[in-house]
Amino acid sequence: MSKTNLIYADNNATTPVAPEVVAAMQPYFGLEFFNPSSMYEPALKVAGALKMARQTVADFLGGVEPSEVLFTSCATESNNTALFGVAAANPQRKHIVTSVVEHPAVLEVCRELQRRGHEVTYLPVDRRGQIATADYVCALRPDTLLVTLMHANNETGVVWPVGDWARIAKETDQHIVFHTDATQTAGKLPLALRGDLQHVDLLSLSGHKMHAPKGVGTLFIRRGTPLRPYLLGGHQESGRRGGTENVAYIIGLARACQLARAHAPDMARIEQLRDWLETEILRQVTYVEINGQGAPRMPNTLNMACHYIEGESILYELNRRGICASTGSACSSGSLEPSHVLKAMGIPFTAMHGSIRLSFSAYTTEDEVHQIAEAFPQVVANLRQMSPYWDQKRNQPRPIADT
Repeated sequence: MSKTNLIYADNNATTPVAPEVVAAMQPYFGLEFFNPSSMYEPALKVAGALKMARQTVADFLGGVEPSEVLFTSCATESNNTALFGVAAANPQRKHIVTSVVEHPAVLEVCRELQRRGHEVTYLPVDRRGQIATADYVCALRPDTLLVTLMHANNETGVVWPVGDWARIAKETDQHIVFHTDATQTAGKLPLALRGDLQHVDLLSLSGHKMHAPKGVGTLFIRRGTPLRPYLLGGHQESGRRGGTENVAYIIGLARACQLARAHAPDMARIEQLRDWLETEILRQVTYVEINGQGAPRMPNTLNMACHYIEGESILYELNRRGICASTGSACSSGSLEPSHVLKAMGIPFTAMHGSIRLSFSAYTTEDEVHQIAEAFPQVVANLRQMSPYWDQKRNQPRPIADT
């Protein structure tokens, strides 16, 4: 996939749309433009394509029933639908369990539900970004309505055993609904909703994290899960989401699911490249920490905290070299506050602001990773030369008395 001389290492933020996906979508912007709810023959053909796409996504999710697949506009909508929908369908229960490191698309909904009278338990994480299972078990109560815990963290790539936790929830009380945000793991790890994730009731994903376009997502709703519709206004999606289906994008998502299954073996290669890069950076750069090290992580994600320099400066210098990455700081909000994930993990203050995330895809090449390995130590060394907290001669932090 051509990226015009860019080295793209920010696939956890978004992915380029695969050419095969573009090709699959193209007819539905032109000759096959019909509304799938209409009853004439050309529209019925589009409805048939939509049905096939739903089956493809159901197969991708481990062989679930097509009727359990709800198409949405993105994972944010899927998360909102899951949480608000469960709360509306179960007014007698008011307790929710989540974590302090969820994506804002979950955290903000939980905070809104608190404002509406729900009680939320926010589970802490340790230095590796892990939740203690004992803490999770203790958080479950007789009035627990919902557990919502992400499959893998979007910043650190730390993977959680949500299959085990969903089983524990059901063994504690079969009426507890278990939701997981699998936005980051879709296309990178198996989503076996008839296997190890068989106790998960609701699962969210987004197309643009797996080489489909922005603007399409999925919410898996296990048969029998009580859920009120979130978007009202029509009979589409079996009455669960009003609004004419985004046919072209749904077709694109289905094609991306097929490609993800075909590329699944390539994730081992990506993990080897990630591990090689991690080792190389640790060899060349001092006072750098791997966030999530020692915990299970997604094969494509490397999050590093560099002491005594700013992540925004690292990004700027990498960008000058044609390397696209991201930082843990909330720079998009105009704030210099570090990531809520790194704060929760207890990353030292001297490193939180120097957090950088590199995230790869099946299209990432060995040459690109080698170029990152060459550029990153140079960038860190150059920035530390300008840092008042770094002694360049000794290549170590400057004593506090000298600053």
